[in-house]
Amino acid sequence: MKNDLPVSLAGLGGPAGFLRSSEPLSLSPVPAPATSLLEEAADLLVVHLDFAAALDRCERGCESLASDPDCESSAEVKCSLCIVGIQALAEMNRWREVLSWVLQYYQVPERLPPKILELCILLYSTVKEPHVMLEVLSYWLRDLTNQSLPSYGTLMELHLLHVLLPLGQFVEAEELVQSCDAFNKEQQLEALRTINERRYQWVQQEETQSAPEEQPATAREKLLSSVSRKLLTILTVLRRALGSMSSHFCSSPYKKMLLAALIVCLVVVRLDPAAPTSLPFLYRLVQLCHQAWMAVFSPLYRPPVQD
Repeated sequence: MKNDLPVSLAGLGGPAGFLRSSEPLSLSPVPAPATSLLEEAADLLVVHLDFAAALDRCERGCESLASDPDCESSAEVKCSLCIVGIQALAEMNRWREVLSWVLQYYQVPERLPPKILELCILLYSTVKEPHVMLEVLSYWLRDLTNQSLPSYGTLMELHLLHVLLPLGQFVEAEELVQSCDAFNKEQQLEALRTINERRYQWVQQEETQSAPEEQPATAREKLLSSVSRKLLTILTVLRRALGSMSSHFCSSPYKKMLLAALIVCLVVVRLDPAAPTSLPFLYRLVQLCHQAWMAVFSPLYRPPVQD
């Protein structure tokens, strides 16, 4: 849901901007019920803010005109009723129903009046859902009868600015401008310039949105790679040093050196290993050697005992 608040069309040229309950409706002679319902719907919408009742009057008025759809005066009243109904739907946060609600009275998109189309374009552009009007406008603009209307150029411009460009359909927009007879040469150049500017903004926005997602991942990968390389180097050096120390301490000359040191110690101190008085000293010496061995070698890197 992109917009869950009531949408007001007063700033878009909606009925609140041109329908007032105190203003007389200058219409050609039409069936009295339809005219009365239009005046009542406008009054309920603008003065009483009773949008549901205003929509009901619009629906009843359109149904009363169904018997004479080709009459010019009836078409004007029908268009006004639909405009009031669009405003009522928008005020009730039922703007999603606007297009289908209007088409039930005009059956096909090609028969929609320009005023209703303008209002629908601006409505769906305001709620950030211009794609709703894409197909309808494509049918309407291709109709040969509509191409002769004075408002055809205005609707073409609205379709370009509020539907195609927000959807990123730049190629379609360029083709439409180049094939449009309603635009003169200067208007075509201006429209193509606008398309190029919007295309550039679109590309810049996509790059800005994608860059923050890629940069943290790249930085994180670089950091992990650097840490892994440093850790691997440290472990390799440590393994080599421990291997060298282990091979050194376990070598035969080192064992002989320890044995010679023990004999020298016994000779200097003049202890008889078999005498009971020398046992505490020998026991203490063995403990010191064992503690030194345990301090140098951890259980993980201690070399295997050789016979």
